[in-house]
Amino acid sequence: MERLDKILVSQNVCSRKEASRLIRQKQVTVNGEIATKADVKLDPETAQIKVRGQALEFRRHIYLMMNKPAGVVSATEDNFDETVIDLVPEQFRRRGLFPAGRLDKDTVGLLILTDDGDFAHKILSPGKHIYKRYYAELDSEPGESAVREFAAGIKLNDGTVCLPARLRLLGKNRAEVEICEGKFHQVKKMFAACGLRVEFLRRMAVGGLELDPELDEGECRELSKDEKSVIFISK
Repeated sequence: MERLDKILVSQNVCSRKEASRLIRQKQVTVNGEIATKADVKLDPETAQIKVRGQALEFRRHIYLMMNKPAGVVSATEDNFDETVIDLVPEQFRRRGLFPAGRLDKDTVGLLILTDDGDFAHKILSPGKHIYKRYYAELDSEPGESAVREFAAGIKLNDGTVCLPARLRLLGKNRAEVEICEGKFHQVKKMFAACGLRVEFLRRMAVGGLELDPELDEGECRELSKDEKSVIFISK
């Protein structure tokens, strides 16, 4: 059971102060009755709440797919650069929203944002073996030796050993790589250990979830229930 005003705030309807004002103005109904107290406790999963006549669709958590553009940092706030949270439309804004993982500032593509910490942990934990697939354009052509090195577990130039990864050559200095961990600048460092420089990088998939081709860079949308589930299906 939760307070009515807290429910409204959690769904980004209004601030706590504004919730009290809406209730005083008889703009909120619960199960067809005008609400009179901000502190009345309800089950948000079953109560039928309306604000100004509009039904409130309660979501315990929110899950977003973003096509991250270059030049934006994967953070909740930053003193110098625009963040991925800054790009989220008002209707999706939630207290505690954060990126589940990160992409480098100049890397584009699929980024999941949520306010569900447990869900994010499952995606990010190397023990869950959720592979992230990237498309890379390189400064020169990688060879089969790089494929073998990735499969064995690349040793970075600083001595760090990565988990085994999948590298598929696409020709013309292009490749796809799949990793199940997320060390800082990992994909770029893995290629660098093979003497290759990444010139462009896009994340295409997380687990079984593919980047929506209809989603322009900088846009985001909610994930469906099926899309949330397919993240945890290995390909």
